[in-house]
Amino acid sequence: MEPQSLRNLEGPDGLAPPLAALWWDARGDWERAHEAAQSLDTTENAWVHAYLHRKEGDLANADYWYRRAGRQRPSVSLDAEWAEIAAALA
Repeated sequence: MEPQSLRNLEGPDGLAPPLAALWWDARGDWERAHEAAQSLDTTENAWVHAYLHRKEGDLANADYWYRRAGRQRPSVSLDAEWAEIAAALA
């Protein structure tokens, strides 16, 4: 069963862009997630942006964004990385 906030089609109000990007990703809307991830030039947004390109399979682009975030591409699953990012940003 998906959490109540994921059933809300408009997204949670007032969510910071990197968390909004994760929210849209969890809803399966990569385009909206990507929009939110690139809306600000912060290390947090860069980390989410990297994750999204990793998920997309564009590893060269993902690596660029991991470097912008001061990180390296992880070897953990995408689900584990999503959870790590969400926990770090929450």
